[in-house]
Amino acid sequence: MSIELIPASAELLPLIRNLYQFYAYESSGWEQEDVEVDGRFYVHEPHLQRYWQDEGWSAGLILVDGFIAGFLLLEACEDQRLADMEFADLFLLKKYRRLGIGRALLQQTVSDGRRWLVCCYEQDELASAFCRQMLSELPFVVRKQEDDGAEPGLQRFVVQA
Repeated sequence: MSIELIPASAELLPLIRNLYQFYAYESSGWEQEDVEVDGRFYVHEPHLQRYWQDEGWSAGLILVDGFIAGFLLLEACEDQRLADMEFADLFLLKKYRRLGIGRALLQQTVSDGRRWLVCCYEQDELASAFCRQMLSELPFVVRKQEDDGAEPGLQRFVVQA
């Protein structure tokens, strides 16, 4: 199995936006989101465009054996005292889950020597289980941040290679 993380140029924004619909669908149960009148989930366009406009932000397209498998969104951390970067959003189509792809991408990303913030919502049982499992297996220092009450249910971890 060949796993590639391709930097998504601005031309791939429509593709990432389309894949984001699946991501939003999966989280709609615990986020209690409804679709808009056009049948699609709301995507905050100015935020999505930051992945191509803001320094330190990037979007990557995940390919497995040449096929589109998902995306990875990375951000400069808002609180630079806490971490340098944030492993913001990882989405894999169901066909590509439980194959070690998420693990490989997380390990590759956070092993660059910077401090990384990795977050997951307790309500998202699948992502939360993935997060706990992967972070426990990393050969790096992982510190759980105390709940500051700013975003209830959000678990925050700082990873330092």
